[in-house]
Amino acid sequence: MKINYRPEIDGLRAIAVIAVIVYHIKINILNYEILSGGFVGVDIFFVISGYLITLIILKELYLTGTFSFKQFYERRVRRILPALLVVMLASLPFAWIYLIPNSFVDFSKSIIYSLLFNSNFYFWSSGQEYGADSGLLKAYLHTWSLSVEEQFYIIFPIFLLLIFKFLRKFIIYFFILGFITSLFVADWGSKNYPFFNFYILPTRGWEMLAGSILAYFEHKRIEHNKNQILNLLLSTIGLLLIFYSIIFFNEQTFHPSFQTLFPIIGVCLIIWFTRKDELVGRILSSNIFVGIGLISYSLYLWHYPIFSFDRIIGFSDNNISRKIFLVIFFFLVSFCSYYFVEKPARDKSVSFKKIFTLIIFSYSLLIMFNLSVIFSNGYHNRLPNKINKQLLEKPWKYLKDKDQTACYGKKGGCKFNTESEKKIYIVGDSHMAAIMYGLKELVTRKGYQFITSTYGDCFYYPGFNRIRIKTNIISKECNNNYFLDLKKKLINEKNSIIIFGARLPVQLSGYKFDNKEGGSEGGKWEAKFVPVGEYSSIEESFIKEVSDLSKENRIILIYPVPEVGWNVPSKLWIDRKNKFRTELSNELITTSFKVFEERTKSSFELLNKINNKNIYRVYPHKLFCNTNIKNRCVAHDNNYIFYADDDHPSQKGAEMINSLIIEEINKIEKENFK
Repeated sequence: MKINYRPEIDGLRAIAVIAVIVYHIKINILNYEILSGGFVGVDIFFVISGYLITLIILKELYLTGTFSFKQFYERRVRRILPALLVVMLASLPFAWIYLIPNSFVDFSKSIIYSLLFNSNFYFWSSGQEYGADSGLLKAYLHTWSLSVEEQFYIIFPIFLLLIFKFLRKFIIYFFILGFITSLFVADWGSKNYPFFNFYILPTRGWEMLAGSILAYFEHKRIEHNKNQILNLLLSTIGLLLIFYSIIFFNEQTFHPSFQTLFPIIGVCLIIWFTRKDELVGRILSSNIFVGIGLISYSLYLWHYPIFSFDRIIGFSDNNISRKIFLVIFFFLVSFCSYYFVEKPARDKSVSFKKIFTLIIFSYSLLIMFNLSVIFSNGYHNRLPNKINKQLLEKPWKYLKDKDQTACYGKKGGCKFNTESEKKIYIVGDSHMAAIMYGLKELVTRKGYQFITSTYGDCFYYPGFNRIRIKTNIISKECNNNYFLDLKKKLINEKNSIIIFGARLPVQLSGYKFDNKEGGSEGGKWEAKFVPVGEYSSIEESFIKEVSDLSKENRIILIYPVPEVGWNVPSKLWIDRKNKFRTELSNELITTSFKVFEERTKSSFELLNKINNKNIYRVYPHKLFCNTNIKNRCVAHDNNYIFYADDDHPSQKGAEMINSLIIEEINKIEKENFK
């Protein structure tokens, strides 16, 4: 069912896609991110989709009294799938060449879930935060929005047809009720379940229903305002609301929530009040805006995987000229995609049977290939022996309890060799979890009971809760209750060995690592510790509590493991590919020892303040820094890779650190013997 073409809506699409692209480029000037709220471009698309889809369905329902699902979904298939499938097929060779096995498996899973239009649930369930630096390496993270739209397209026509058949007079009331309910759920969810809230249809539906409400009134021929000054004023306000959101929203903004009403109202004002012969209408209907709007879908599809692979390969960093080149490149690719894929697929003179056959073939090819990637663990045989099978899994996953539950993150931890009265505790975060698999074997062999207590981004700070900065939500695992329960266990121990270690530089500085040489995890840490007890700082808590424990026990403090900034196995593999060699490069991945010293200064100061005869110290940096190359920290040698990623030790790195821990345990045993 055709509707009147409105070029200003293509202009809105242009604004939306440009905002999203600039947001994903991550341009920082003087520590200010340009268009930090560019993610609202997706919300603009949602309103436009709700408006156009509802208008099409209502016109058909009121004209014919029924609705053709066949024609509706044929149009959706022609519109969405051909370009999406071409992008996915084009990305496969790059994934094969540049992705190490675990990343390749994640890539394949994201494609399969995208093809099934539930990638929003996949990225939510895998804990991927949209907008985080880690998400910039996920080539199909942006398909979450396509999944939300497709879920809407499946549910909404059925819902609307039923309402039309039985409660036709109340259609608008259902729209309004759905809008209000979804909006309130979204606002509540943004503060309590922000990840889930971001990705799902029930908290996004209100944005599409905003467009549906407009479509209903337009279909009912509700009189548009004819006052040109008022039209200009309100459409200008709409444009300003959109620009305000794009410029001033950021990662701290609750979204979607009541705050998201700013861009949504802005879009609605433009759709309702803009006229082609007025200023805002002329701007949005200009050739440049309409041209970008027409290719906006291809732009949206292509830009993210291109940026993603560029970051994976390691070209972009903060090179502005490189980013400009990429923008020009994917605009050209998107232009070709629109004219040679999108337009022919939507041309009704091309039989749907032919298009559908090609789609089924492409679907089958993509599904089979990516399933084979998953079941073959990312085709790890592609890798040289140096990047070996050990690196397929994160090292903290290896240590498991009797029930095969990973000890890392397990409530209550794990206990091994429980018949022994000699105890060794290990307390900390994923850094400690990465070494505890091998350490457990070593200490139980020496006759100790081994007890774990490790959680991500956690340490030992009684009197503190870890909260997520954006929402102030208290961590379910790392909070004062956890610290107090652990304290009750440890404070009653005598003559036990307690090992403490964590990624202190992140927790003390609040920033992730930047090696100043192109390897950067990027930006602020998303969490912080807030006091709920007698201590004003985590440093004060740690010093006092560990000092108390050291009166009756031996304490081993693990100093910071040098951070790398690059994912070491991935960088080795990519460097090899970039240099077109048959063997891995002999050049070592290194980072500055000076940067390490600056980064860890506060961590060393904290740990050095705990000083008595029962304190023992392990310095992992002595294994990796100033050994092969002066004033550098080395991530691998000719035989072994020391890091599983950008800061966690690999199995070999863990073995090396554990050898230092065993040396300290041996000292403790000798001193006790004396």
